[in-house]
Amino acid sequence: MKKLKANALALLAGTVLSTSALLPAQAFAEAEYTFKLHHMLPPMSNAQANFLKPWAEKIEKQSDGRIDIELYPAMQLGGKPPQLFDQARKGIADITWTVGGYTPGRFPKATAFELPFVPLSARITSMALQEYAETEMQDELKDVHVLALHTHFPGSFHSREKDIKTMEDLDGLKVRAPNKMMAGALGILGANTVFMPVPSMPSALSKGVIDVTALPFEVVKPLKIHELAPHHTEFKGDRGFYTQFFIFSMNKKAYNSLPDDLKKVIDQNSGVPLAGFIGDAFDAYEIGARKDAVDRGNTFSTIEGAEYDRWKETLAPVTEKWIEDMNDDGYDAERLLEKAKTLIKKYENF
Repeated sequence: MKKLKANALALLAGTVLSTSALLPAQAFAEAEYTFKLHHMLPPMSNAQANFLKPWAEKIEKQSDGRIDIELYPAMQLGGKPPQLFDQARKGIADITWTVGGYTPGRFPKATAFELPFVPLSARITSMALQEYAETEMQDELKDVHVLALHTHFPGSFHSREKDIKTMEDLDGLKVRAPNKMMAGALGILGANTVFMPVPSMPSALSKGVIDVTALPFEVVKPLKIHELAPHHTEFKGDRGFYTQFFIFSMNKKAYNSLPDDLKKVIDQNSGVPLAGFIGDAFDAYEIGARKDAVDRGNTFSTIEGAEYDRWKETLAPVTEKWIEDMNDDGYDAERLLEKAKTLIKKYENF
């Protein structure tokens, strides 16, 4: 009996050892640093599922489990979306992802990418924006440790009750403006602009607070905007209609608390390569999200050809006004805009 018991214990020990050999080392490592990552969208959103969560998992893996990143979607740590950048700055959250345009006037240089008919795909525009930020925006971003800036796929219109086929179709409608640049454009077109964060739009559409919203399909899907606004208008030309920029940043003290080898893990998953990765995720999701609206039988209109050219010509004053205002504030607006466009061309064939 004693021999059988001894053999059983030996077998159990061998099983534990052999099983542990199959598990990754980080499964047994206790995290030395735990960071909270806070953002505004729901857990099923493209941003969390295809960008934030994979990024966090990659950091954890490459740090051998020494860094643990906890995700808090849908403003679970409190506050409102426009406060997210300051939450990273102040250390209320260690890492945040937010829309730069939620705080108008705070990041003026980045708005060159939000002007009408500037962007291309999310990948191209995001990589261009990140390189631009590294050389032009150090002063605007000095209070955080920047992980990456990026954009979404060029946005479309989504309307509750009517197809938007021409500029005149927007006259008098209440339209959600995603940023200051688009507010100026919509004003020229006779629309009544309304500012609001993305999470507020489903309620606003269902209650008639807004008639139309400007969004990429990537946001339309998780918020079920295509069920509330079944009329979609896309732009087909040499550039997208508009985009919006996002800031993915880390509290400086949190980053500086890391030893050099773990800072290297963060650094290797930041910058232009990360911006490209995010852009790829947004471009890929856009295709499937648009298909959901197609499968639902929604209507689609296209601004192209002569009508597209008419929109570009009509909205040119938005860019002219941006240049004037930026120059008045002491910036070399023409140089900044030309640099943005040059970088987009650079990454177009990257």
